[in-house]
Amino acid sequence: MKKMLNNWMKWALAVGLSVNLAACGSGGGTDTTPGTGEQAKTPPASATSYPERQITIVAPSGAGGAFDKAARAIAKVLVDDKKVEQQIMVENQPGGGGSVFMAQFATKEKKNDYKLFVSSPTLLINNLKKDGNSPFGYKDTVPLAQLYRDYGVIVVPANSKYNDLKSLFDDLKADPKKLTLAGGSAPGSVDHLTVMLPAFKYGIDPKTIKYVSYDGKSQSMTALLGGNADILSSVAGEVEQYVKAGKVKVLAVDAPERLGGTFKDVPTIKEAGIDSELVIWRGVFGPKEMSPEAKAFWEDTLKKMSESDSWKEQLKNNNWQADYKNAEEFQKILDEQNSALQELLKTMDMAK
Repeated sequence: MKKMLNNWMKWALAVGLSVNLAACGSGGGTDTTPGTGEQAKTPPASATSYPERQITIVAPSGAGGAFDKAARAIAKVLVDDKKVEQQIMVENQPGGGGSVFMAQFATKEKKNDYKLFVSSPTLLINNLKKDGNSPFGYKDTVPLAQLYRDYGVIVVPANSKYNDLKSLFDDLKADPKKLTLAGGSAPGSVDHLTVMLPAFKYGIDPKTIKYVSYDGKSQSMTALLGGNADILSSVAGEVEQYVKAGKVKVLAVDAPERLGGTFKDVPTIKEAGIDSELVIWRGVFGPKEMSPEAKAFWEDTLKKMSESDSWKEQLKNNNWQADYKNAEEFQKILDEQNSALQELLKTMDMAK
């Protein structure tokens, strides 16, 4: 009996020892560094392991808007072409033209390698306006890539008496309060400046033009078609279906040269004799304290995506103009446009 008990105790001790040894070698969060007698944390994952979980791309707008379309197109191509193995979720965060999202992203998400967002010059404008609603701007992010351009358009209803930009601007110059301009974002935004910049160059005081902002481009289009506005400022991709349906006329496009397809007969603002152009880029950004591994991954991945046939198809379907710029080039564009927009807003007494 005594011998059996001793054998049982030896067996239990051996099992316990083997379990302890297995736990030490399992990589369960701690390790004993030889020669120190101290426990060290498990080393960080290698650069090649990123990304390891679901990624979120934020569209700082409601569903169906320009940012939403951009984010979903990016996510679709990355997943369908297996350029990213993990799931990608598109998250809509509307409010304040993106300022509500930025307040969260620039503070609580500044180290989150798994959250990106798409934006436009609105990111700069919200931060530059003296009555702007965001203390955060592009300098609170890591610019990863510019992917394409969209182009501003100046639109009127199909039955409008205006058939060219000059006649419209002549009437605005004579009586600015006579006509109402609608846009899908706040005063000082891209929609606003698409008309205000050429109007200013034409000799019209931008502060005298009656601008009504709506929550999104679909609502501003509804206002135009419903007779609550005389002019609409939007982007080409958002109005194409209405042009095809014969519901609106596009008087001018804010582009360096005429666009093709549906807009092939629409003159540029410069063709109207007005030296004005507001570049509307669309780009991808990461958090300010993004890790070098994540930044390198996205720079490489977004470049490959921009060269793919799937992405070129998205550009064609949405009437977007391919204009890829890498992170360094994109940073330079942002710096230059930020300075130019600040000067423009000063002329309108809207800069900080």
